[in-house]
Amino acid sequence: MKRGQISVEYLIVIGFVVFMVLTILGVAFVYSSSLKDSIKFYQLDGYANKIISGSESVFFAGEPSRVTITAYLPTGVKNIEVIENSIVVTISTSSGETKTSYLSDVPISGMLGSSDGVKVVHIVAVVDGVVLSD
Repeated sequence: MKRGQISVEYLIVIGFVVFMVLTILGVAFVYSSSLKDSIKFYQLDGYANKIISGSESVFFAGEPSRVTITAYLPTGVKNIEVIENSIVVTISTSSGETKTSYLSDVPISGMLGSSDGVKVVHIVAVVDGVVLSD
């Protein structure tokens, strides 16, 4: 009679421990995916801010000026569009695709690739704005 009771108590304790371990693993997984997304957006902000800062300084310096910027583009970037005075980036996150826009005080145009890694971006001042290219 005692052996059956002890076995049931062990099963209850083991079941509780397994439940707690699975709960902790689930919370850790959700937290790590949100942390990865935060790192992606931090790197993307650095990339876009370098380009916009370089564009503004080249534009205000005048037409023959140009600058070359080296910046890191994180993984997960699907598309980069340069529209009038903004850079629109589509990036995949753990919760789906997100579009982020970075505004510039000067008119910018050109094409930027969306492959990840270290990118070399050439910024050239023209009469009515700035042209970007990689």
